[in-house]
Parts: sequence; structure tokens; C-alpha cells
Amino acid sequence: MSLKTVENYNFSGKRALIRVDFNVPLDKQFNITDDSRIKGALPTIHKILKDGGSVVLMSHLGRPLKKLKDDGTVDYNKYSLKHVVAKTAELLGTPVQFAEDCISDKAFQQSAALKPGEVLLLENLRFYKEEEKGDAGFAEKLSKHGNVYVNDAFGTAHRAHASTTIVANYYIPENKMFGYLMADEVNNADKVLKSADKPFTAILGGAKVSDKILIIENLLNRANNILIGGGMAYTFFKAMGGKIGNSLVEEDKLQLALELIEKAQEKGVQLLLPFDSIIADKFDAAANTGLADSNNIPDGWMGLDIANNAIYDFSQVILNSKTILWNGPMGVFEMEKFQQGTKAIAETVAAATAKGAFSLVGGGDSVAAVHKFNLADKVSYVSTGGGAMLEYFEGKELPGIKAILM
Repeated sequence: MSLKTVENYNFSGKRALIRVDFNVPLDKQFNITDDSRIKGALPTIHKILKDGGSVVLMSHLGRPLKKLKDDGTVDYNKYSLKHVVAKTAELLGTPVQFAEDCISDKAFQQSAALKPGEVLLLENLRFYKEEEKGDAGFAEKLSKHGNVYVNDAFGTAHRAHASTTIVANYYIPENKMFGYLMADEVNNADKVLKSADKPFTAILGGAKVSDKILIIENLLNRANNILIGGGMAYTFFKAMGGKIGNSLVEEDKLQLALELIEKAQEKGVQLLLPFDSIIADKFDAAANTGLADSNNIPDGWMGLDIANNAIYDFSQVILNSKTILWNGPMGVFEMEKFQQGTKAIAETVAAATAKGAFSLVGGGDSVAAVHKFNLADKVSYVSTGGGAMLEYFEGKELPGIKAILM
């Protein structure tokens, strides 16, 4: 897909309204614990400022209207984007002004007064219920902050929200476009989905088969190998008549698991499950651990990671791949006793990349894993997309992308 980006647009004298994804994690003191989303938006902002334009940034942070305080009121301080102003200014190397609301008269005065080279960040869009509802009136108000609209928030592209989709209706086609991050996300995803060098291997993990049904079905038409780890593997083992002890299982997805295995056989796709598991007597960092074949886990025990034989089997397939997609961890890698499988797969994906494979890592937990094991710069592309990337790989059209293309 060829996307119209900021690259060939001259922003001199223009005020660009940019939808960014500054939904960053904060600790209890409101320090940012991972600033990669802010860093992802910098190239687009720099390009506009360098051209002689000004920038109005808009974003959400968390879900303030869904997570109210005990007294039923909105926690405006906890979810305020004021907490990201200093870090954004530091990374950008230029001062960042802050508007204490996104559609107040004062906010419009602040954006209208911007001079070339200046930056304004609006307060959290999700303080308004109209944002998530995709309200046209709210979107029209937002559009008054800029005469050009740039969407650089791939992480929210699967939502038809006011700021990600509806606002684009208020701009003529030549004045709406994608930022560099958005274009990178789509181009790298397309490299995997539409023009993958073979053999193409997808590594899927995480807790539930139900979260990954559509992506598995879509990949069965594209991948040569699908490796399944994490809690979702045990639903497959139980479906095939295996003993899985107290391991995670989705009882209502057993038939579906068998159908997916059958489809893979029909299409000549190798669907590989982990031969053995690290097992635990409870879901706890201090649990007693053992080893078992994944289809023969004793009663009272649960599989919490893939073990050595599975790691070897998976690694052989990965090292012989030319294209690799990784979405979801192999076990409960947040606990040290159950991180061996995820770490080994991360290292193998890095090794395959060093050999010339193209690797894309996406989805919150697998992205967290490559960062945890300091391998983010050893894979080809780390997606910031999360749910958006998942839906893109399911073959869905993302409203945030469609809105710009219209």
C-alpha cells in the first residue's frame, strides 16, 4: 500500500494537527517508564518544524472515563497529559506548550497564536466521551486546531474515534496525510503480509486461542510455519486428547483448535506445538517447578513456559526462515522461573535476523520481551501497534488508515 506521508508536503506557514500516541506508561510519581511512543513521533514533528510549520499534538492517555476514582469522579490528575510535556520537550529539543483542555476557547487561542517552530500539546482527548464515540461535532472542533491533519498514531488506527478517523472528514484530501511512524508500521506489516520471502514463520503466543483465531486463520493462507506457545497451546493439547493438568484452557474452543489443526494440514502449513513444558504447582513466582511433556501434565500442575525440546524444535524452524512474525510470549516471562522460553525465542529471532531474515515483533507482551532482553535493535522492526497490528494481521481494514485514503 503506497501511503501519502508528510515527506513530500511543505509545511511552511502551516499549522499541523497531529494525532500521536502518547499513551505512555507512568509510575506512581508520574514518571514515564517507557518513552518509545514519544520517540516514535519525533521524525514527523521534526520534519514539520524544519519546514517552518507549527505543531498541535493530540493524544489520549489511559481510559479515564472507564477507570473512575472511588467516589465516581474522573481522576484528571492521574490521566493528564501534562505529565508528558517535560519529556516530550526534552526529546524534541524544543519547548512544548500545554493546553489544559482540548476544545476550550483558551486552547483554540493557544493553537491560533502558534508561531512557526512552536509546539502545543492538548489535554487528554478521552476526558470527553465524544472522543471514543467518534462524535462528529467533537471532531469538527478538534479540526479547528490545524489547517493540515497528520495521523501518526498507528496504535489507535483500529479505532473509529473522533481524533483518529472522523476528524479527517474536515480536511480536503491534499491536507490530510500519514506521519512517518504510521507509514513505517503499515509498510513493515505489508512486507510480512503481502510480500514475505519464504519460508515465512509466524510465532504466536499469549494466553488465549480466542484472541488469535482470526490471525491464525489469515496466516494459514500465507505462512509456511505457525509456532504456537504460551497458555493458548494447552487448548490444542486438550483438544487432541492430551492431559494438561491445571493449565489454562478454553473449553469452548476445543473444536475450533481441532479445525485449525485440520486446516493447517490441508494447506500444507506446519502448525507446531511445544513438545515439553516447564510446569508449576501454582501460578506464582515462588512456585515449585518441574518438567513434563506438554500433552501429559500431572493433575494439580500447570504449564507456564516452553521447555528445552520445544525451544530446540522452534529454533530450528526460526533459523531456517526468511520472514518472521512474532506476536505473544512463550510463557509467563514476567516471572524469572518462566522466562527461559520467551528469552530463547527472542534470541533466536535476533540470530535469524542477523543471518538475513526480516523479523517483525508486535503486540504488547512480545515487544516488552525484546526490550527486557535488550534485543529490540537486533530485530528488523518492533511495532508500536498492539491491537491495531493484530487487527491488521487479521486482514481487517483499519478505520484510521481508511479515513486518510478517502
